[in-house]
Amino acid sequence: MALVNPHGGGGLNPLLLEGKALELELEHARSLPQIRISSREKGDVIMLGIGGFTPLDGFMTHADWQGVCDGMKTASGLFWPIPITLSTDQANADSIKTGQEIALVDQETGETLATMRVTEKYVIDKAHECATVFKTTDPDHPGVKMVMEQAAVNLAGPIKVLSVGDFPKKYGDLFKTPAETRALFASLGWSKIAAFQTRNPMHRSHEYLAKIAIEVCDGVLIHSLLGNLKPGDIPAEVRAKAIGVLTEKYFVKKTVVQAGYPLDMRYAGPREALLHAVFRQNYGCSHQIVGRDHAGVGSYYGPFDAHHIFDQVPKGALETEALKIDIAFWCYKCGGMASGRTCPHGDDDRLQVSGTKLRKALSAGEEVPAEFSRPEVLSILREYYSQAVF
Repeated sequence: MALVNPHGGGGLNPLLLEGKALELELEHARSLPQIRISSREKGDVIMLGIGGFTPLDGFMTHADWQGVCDGMKTASGLFWPIPITLSTDQANADSIKTGQEIALVDQETGETLATMRVTEKYVIDKAHECATVFKTTDPDHPGVKMVMEQAAVNLAGPIKVLSVGDFPKKYGDLFKTPAETRALFASLGWSKIAAFQTRNPMHRSHEYLAKIAIEVCDGVLIHSLLGNLKPGDIPAEVRAKAIGVLTEKYFVKKTVVQAGYPLDMRYAGPREALLHAVFRQNYGCSHQIVGRDHAGVGSYYGPFDAHHIFDQVPKGALETEALKIDIAFWCYKCGGMASGRTCPHGDDDRLQVSGTKLRKALSAGEEVPAEFSRPEVLSILREYYSQAVF
């Protein structure tokens, strides 16, 4: 069997230039007005560059933005759950003419990441985006805060990507493009692949979910977020080391691929679960594991809201399917990991396993039960917390 098609039904659409075309565009970019872009926008540029956001060719128009907010589809009818937009301040917007080309520059490093032909300038109702995408306008929600702090004017238009930043240098083989994961899956003879989304090291509950997926799929892509997180989350390089030792010691060989992708978290809960499925389809995954409170934060979303939203996807709009799994925990009476669908015992017999609890215990130097996480993983995490400065 073949891998799932890239999103949109065509081939991958990577916008990253190479060779002579890259040389010429880099030279051209030096003559263009510069717009400095945020970390979130940088991640979106790089995903456009490597084909992770296939079939998009750049940043969305107002009609796309409206359609995605209100109905999870672009103006052309393409299923898409979260707006992919670029913003700048009013002064910059006033100086840019429609049809003009600009250079997109990383605000942190000053590197030119892309060029863009501006086809439209528009202002959005930020509160409306927050209400539809995040289901809240609470300024304490990190995704809401990010949108409300965006600059005043959105710029739409196709881009040419010139760089993927420092991700390959910083993360090495962990940073993989959709073309690379597809080639790897094909070399392994896989066609049915489940993606496991993580911004945390894997504890026993995560391990349990991944192994359930391996029972029904050819293998699992453990796909770690490499972009920015909220304060207190564990850095990607530490997570990767912990996941590496876990898969080496406790998984059958050639059932797991570990990789990372360059986005920042949006903390959009159910809508972000759908975005994860969209780009996992581009990476070649037929399924996505959706557990408790996928991509959530605090108590803004119900534990299974991300399960239910997949039922709202129009038939044929998304090939990657949700592998919905109940809350997992350690049951002392069962003597192992279980879920609400498999364990008949009560809360008094259960140890609830979560990344939040694990981080809290480790940061406080508390003992972590063996049922919570593997000892090799805990060793790596304790070393990190012993040296970390918060």
